Amino acid sequence: MSKLQELINKLCPNGVEFKPLGDISNLSRGKVYGKDYISEHRGEYPVFSSQTVNDGELGKIDTYDYDGFYLTWTTDGAYAGTIFYRQGKFSITNVCGLISLKVNFINLKFLYYWLSIEAPKHVYYGMGNPKLMSNQMTSIMIPVPPIEVQEEIVRILDSFSDYAAELQAELQARKQQYEYYRNLLLTFNPSAYGCGTDDEQKDGVTTWEGHNYKIQWKKMGEICKSINTGLNPRKFFKLNTPDANGYYVTIREIRNGRIIFSEKTDRINNAALKLCNNRSNIESGDVLFSGTGTIGQVAVVHESPSNWNIKEGVYAIKPITCIISPFFLRYLLESKNIKDSIMKRVAGGTVQSISMAELKNIVIPIPPLELQEKIVAILDRFETLVNDLTNGLPAEIAAVKDQYEYYRNKLLNFKKLSA
Repeated sequence: MSKLQELINKLCPNGVEFKPLGDISNLSRGKVYGKDYISEHRGEYPVFSSQTVNDGELGKIDTYDYDGFYLTWTTDGAYAGTIFYRQGKFSITNVCGLISLKVNFINLKFLYYWLSIEAPKHVYYGMGNPKLMSNQMTSIMIPVPPIEVQEEIVRILDSFSDYAAELQAELQARKQQYEYYRNLLLTFNPSAYGCGTDDEQKDGVTTWEGHNYKIQWKKMGEICKSINTGLNPRKFFKLNTPDANGYYVTIREIRNGRIIFSEKTDRINNAALKLCNNRSNIESGDVLFSGTGTIGQVAVVHESPSNWNIKEGVYAIKPITCIISPFFLRYLLESKNIKDSIMKRVAGGTVQSISMAELKNIVIPIPPLELQEKIVAILDRFETLVNDLTNGLPAEIAAVKDQYEYYRNKLLNFKKLSA
């Protein structure tokens, strides 16, 4: 028998009492912290908002409103009801809720785990904007098992959370290691693609394995037969009709340097393909590049497509292969120096993009094909090694997450004490 079951049998064999969240805690909201204020008062103390990216952190300022252990929750938007465990000195915005305990018979981390399950069930979805306000939170019923039971549950669930965090950190370290070596191999200067003077761009030499190689600097438009983008077939045809046998390639399908189709990939019919192919005409060896939204996703077309169309804003780059290898170009477009050059040329507000004209003007280093092939071979091996090392990690992370959710639901399934 587990320690937890022994504790339950000994301390609460007939069930546990439930209390409204409002009876055991104080609920409040933060205050307005705009981006201008955060920019003008930069410091070391985080400000948390209703967002969930970056652990909910909006920025850091030089003062704080809270110091200690609390829970916060997302009050508005798609992720309303998301619960965070907070400790230390911080502030929150007016669209973020705060929970502080006013009793000593509840473990705050236990409450965190319970609300992570229960709070999303109380989100109100009326008027198109999901909300979870304080008046809804206060009515959520909280089980109150003996503190020893709470602490054992927290110990078990923390162990799953800590292990998942360790795996995630290892996965991130592998990715950063790969990116470091890729950037190192693809930095030829001048000024790490700034670029330098016209003379520097015309001529340069790099030494590789004891051999000197001449590096040329050319604009993207000079090393490609063409750079095209697709059409949006939604303007002319319905997608996913019974006769749809072609693929509509968007940013979603560009992953890890390849085109990966899934059940979510939209399909288009022959009439749409004929119209679209007059513009994009995807071929084997093309390099696809996302120029809008998530800018900089890159893939080489390995297949011989006859029924593909690309979305507007996805560029099909057809490299002149006697000048540059499509595989070398793919790695180059993923490197930090080129990404930085591209991001300096983006335009737009909420949805940013780089125009075709600007993309053609990006200056890139062109070593001889012999050196390109050597670099590609090294990066291919390195990418394979990294993928081999990390392929198991995402699967293990997913398995640990499933285990965590299973045991969390099982451990937090309490029988209500009869009156």
